[in-house]
Amino acid sequence: MEPLQIAEKIKEKFPGEVVEITQFREQVSITVKRDNILNICRYIHDDADICMDYLSDLCGVDYPGRRPRFEVVYNLYSLKHCHRVRLKALVPEDDSSIDSVVSVWAGTNWHEREACDMYGIIFKGHPDLRRILMPEDWEGFPLRKDYPLKGPEAEYRGYEEVKELHRHDKEWNI
Repeated sequence: MEPLQIAEKIKEKFPGEVVEITQFREQVSITVKRDNILNICRYIHDDADICMDYLSDLCGVDYPGRRPRFEVVYNLYSLKHCHRVRLKALVPEDDSSIDSVVSVWAGTNWHEREACDMYGIIFKGHPDLRRILMPEDWEGFPLRKDYPLKGPEAEYRGYEEVKELHRHDKEWNI
């Protein structure tokens, strides 16, 4: 099945959920509303003709001047049929949450944690939504476009402990 056919099948199965279908250099992107994302993902995973059994990447995107401001992008691939699509879910700034799809693709776990950590997008139903890249006490979301590039000089609280852990690096050729 061709990617555009997959997009049309999703549009047919979920009327009113597909906002836009675009194609650029043979890559198909399907933009959907966020409210039904779990059902859409489960459908394209379980449908025998589509069988998107591999989530190669999930990321957040910030468009500060646009409404809705955020997107969650799912890059999907079918190992069985060798086709791929990009699914984009629109997430508004005033309620930056979306359903987790960890129940569909277990490997989504860390990707969703990273998007939450970097953009502040909350994945409802996620089994362990805690920071993955930044310290637990970090304030703000570093990949948001309005995040300050430079702030007051401050040293990370755990800096001395990290220095101690790495004091033998030169001796050990690490």
